[in-house]
Amino acid sequence: MTTFAALQKRIGYTFKDEALLESALTHASAGGETDYQRLEFLGDRVLGLLVAEGLYALYPSEPEGDLSKRHTALVRGETMTKAARSIDLGKTIVISDAEELAGGRNNANILSDIMEAVIGAVYLDGGLEAARKILGPLLEEDLRAMTAPPRDPKTLLQEYTQAHGLGLPEYTLTSRDGPDHAPDFRVTVKIANGKTASASGPSKRAAEKAAAQTLIEALGIA
Repeated sequence: MTTFAALQKRIGYTFKDEALLESALTHASAGGETDYQRLEFLGDRVLGLLVAEGLYALYPSEPEGDLSKRHTALVRGETMTKAARSIDLGKTIVISDAEELAGGRNNANILSDIMEAVIGAVYLDGGLEAARKILGPLLEEDLRAMTAPPRDPKTLLQEYTQAHGLGLPEYTLTSRDGPDHAPDFRVTVKIANGKTASASGPSKRAAEKAAAQTLIEALGIA
């Protein structure tokens, strides 16, 4: 069984035009005529629509604000990276030797982007229903775990500090390491009572959220 055939079996969809799948799986470093980027652009929009459609049907009584929180959590890069890893997407990526040596097959940003490209390719090959069928199993676990609309950790921490007369949390970028294609940002958050927490992430925003979450847990905020 070829690598592409094995992936199609894992996602439960067989391409009529396998060239679409090959494009979706081709990283720019491979130097081919096409790569995943245009399909990622399309897949991101297909993902957003299908998640919105699913949430609208699943939670008929929820207000727009709560649906938006759920939507943001489900379409974020971390969720797509998790989905990509669940189907061993990394092993199928067409990538340069240099990028592979740099850890590209397991890079969170690359996996997230190519997962969206695969969604775009499925949409072009089989339409919206085909994309809907492959997305369901990939997001099922996250949907089940989301018993309530998620709250952004930075917002939750800010609500806590303001309620306790502690002003606004202060976020400081303490380091940025790693290559351009896989940066690692480290951020420290501090509140007026002297409590601090630090965390890392693939972007400054992600590191800030992770630091806020770490401090929330240390403070015992529900």
